[in-house]
Amino acid sequence: MANTKTDSLYKKEYFGRITELKKYAPEAFETFFKFNDQALEAGELSVKQKELIAVAVAHITGCPYCIDLHVGNAKKNDSSKEEVAEAIFVATALKAGSSAAHGVNALNAFDGQGDEELYKASYFARIKEFAELNGETFKAFMDFDQKSIKAQNLTEKEKELIAVACAHTTGCAYCINLHTKNAKKTGASLEEISEAIFVATALKAGSAIAHSVNALNAYDEN
Repeated sequence: MANTKTDSLYKKEYFGRITELKKYAPEAFETFFKFNDQALEAGELSVKQKELIAVAVAHITGCPYCIDLHVGNAKKNDSSKEEVAEAIFVATALKAGSSAAHGVNALNAFDGQGDEELYKASYFARIKEFAELNGETFKAFMDFDQKSIKAQNLTEKEKELIAVACAHTTGCAYCINLHTKNAKKTGASLEEISEAIFVATALKAGSAIAHSVNALNAYDEN
């Protein structure tokens, strides 16, 4: 029978074990956290904006440690609960949207269309066909998607930067193309877009490192 500690696979206290990794892989540990700190420090984007991006990405990676940490950091940097919620719903739209966007590849596969190139910007135009195939559901999703990116407590530019980061987390080529262009239209500079991408990079890698505390727990049981 598993002991009491590991019956619960996620506890806040487990995250404290992360510094133990420095003993076992010191160079990798130090270089990652140096990069992580740089990715999340103020630059063209403020710390608050970066922490809201981090919150969004953490909800795509599904790392409970990252969610707990970065929601706390966002709050410390004067993010409201409404702003945090909006960032989460941008992430929700992008995570769902990547599945919908990949649906155009499914249409190509079903119809036997397309060539050896699996991703072309032109393929994305087929997404409208879902309005005929599953109209009510498609309309409901598009309504949610549009509302999630609409300016409220966060500006449209801030939301598009969050979307760019989320698209790099899901790895959806269509979403990257669309939201990078949308971010540019809202006035985002390439420097701001780049910083958003590196926050996503830090969070995606960071989720793997954060989960390592569970590996340490598991290793100690055997």
